[in-house]
Amino acid sequence: MPPDLILASASPRRRALLAQVGYSFTFESADVDESVILGETPEAHTARLAREKACVVALRTRKGIVLAADTVVVVDDMILGKPTARQDAVRMLSLLSGRKHTVVSGVAVLDAATGGMDVRNSATGVWFRPLSRHEIESYVATGEPLDKAGAYGIQGRGAVLVERIEGCYFNVVGLPISLVATMLAAFGIEAR
Repeated sequence: MPPDLILASASPRRRALLAQVGYSFTFESADVDESVILGETPEAHTARLAREKACVVALRTRKGIVLAADTVVVVDDMILGKPTARQDAVRMLSLLSGRKHTVVSGVAVLDAATGGMDVRNSATGVWFRPLSRHEIESYVATGEPLDKAGAYGIQGRGAVLVERIEGCYFNVVGLPISLVATMLAAFGIEAR
C-alpha cells in the first residue's frame, strides 16, 4: 500500500488541482514566515518556503509523503507575494499592466518517515494586456486578488487580464501539476 499523501497547504486552488488529476490526499496548513531574505532569488525563496512548509507538516505527522509549494510573481527582479491590502493590490496590478512577468513556484516533496526530500522550481512567463486604472480598481473591488501572489487569479476573473502565457498554466494557478506528478511518482505516489 502506498504511503499517505499530505498537502502542506490550506489553498483551495492547490487542493482542487490535486483532486482534479486524481490524487487522494489530506491537507494541513503550514504557516511559515514568508518574508524574503535579502539577496534571495525568486527560485531560492520559493524553494526555501516549500521546504519549510513540508518540514513543519512532516514534524507534525511523522509519516506519509508531504507535498508543499510556494508561488510568487516576479517583475523587474522584484518578488511580489500576496498583497497586504487593497492599495497594495492596485500597486501590484499597475506594475504588471501591459508587461511580462514571471510566476515562480517552489515545490517540495518530503518523506516524513525517512527525511528524503526533493525540491524543484517551475517558472512561467505571463503577459498582461494594458489595464486602465478603472479596470484595476474594479478587479480589486471583487476581493479576488487579495489572497493571491501578484494580486491576480488566472483561474478566476483575473483571466481577462492575461494576454498570453509561456510555460505551465497550472504553475500560475499555484501548483505545476506535471512537475508535481513526476516528483510524487519518485516517492511511490500515483494519481488514481
